[in-house]
Amino acid sequence: MSDNYLLESFTVETGDGVKLRTRVFKPRTEGNGNLGIVLVHPYSILGGCQGLLRGIASGLALNGYTSATFDMRGVGKSTGRPSLTGFAEVKDVVAVSNWLSNTFSLPRILLVGSSAGAPIAGSAVDQIEKVIGYVSIGYPFGMTASILFGRHHKAILQSAKPKLFIMGTQDGFTSVKQLRNKLNSAAGRVETHLIDGVGHFQMEGPGYDAEMVDLIIKFIASL
Repeated sequence: MSDNYLLESFTVETGDGVKLRTRVFKPRTEGNGNLGIVLVHPYSILGGCQGLLRGIASGLALNGYTSATFDMRGVGKSTGRPSLTGFAEVKDVVAVSNWLSNTFSLPRILLVGSSAGAPIAGSAVDQIEKVIGYVSIGYPFGMTASILFGRHHKAILQSAKPKLFIMGTQDGFTSVKQLRNKLNSAAGRVETHLIDGVGHFQMEGPGYDAEMVDLIIKFIASL
C-alpha cells in the first residue's frame, strides 16, 4: 500500500472457469471515475507476470486512474495453462475488463498491452463493448514473433477504436519499418511514439515506467 493509492487483490473467473489472480490499484482521492485501465503482461511462457506492470499501474493510480493488473492463466496463482499463441488468454483480458468495469462502475476501459500482451490485448479490443482505446508497448510485429502472434494482427489493425503504438527504435523483435508497414493498413485513429535508441526489454524495465505513464495519460486526454 502507498500513501497515495490503494492496492487490493481479487480473484476473477473467466467464462471457461479459469481463476485469475488480479490486483487493482485505486486512487485514494477522487480520481477519473469513469475510466479504468487494464494492463496485460508480457509472454507467460517466457516468465511474463503482472508484477512487471506494477510500476505503470501504480503510476496511473497516482494520477487518478483505477488500474488493474492480473496474472494470465497458468501464471503465478492463476489457474489453467498458458497457451503458445495467446488465444486462450484473450478470454482472460475480456473477463478482467468486464469485471473491472462492473465492479468499480467504470463505463470506459482502456487496454494496455506490453510485449506479447499487446497482441493478446489487441485481439480483445472489439470483444469488449466498454473498451474505448488501446495502447501497445512493444508490439512484436516482426517476422519471427509473427510465427506465434501473427494471427492476432488482424483484430487490432481492423478495429476502428483509437490506438497508440509505443516502441523503441532498437526493438529486437520489430523494426521501425516493419511497424510502419503494418500500421499503414490500420483502420481508425492510429498514433505511434518511438523512443530513440531503446531496445524491447529495456523499455519493459522500470526505468521507463514513468514515461509510459505520461504517454498513456496524454493518450487518454485525447480520447
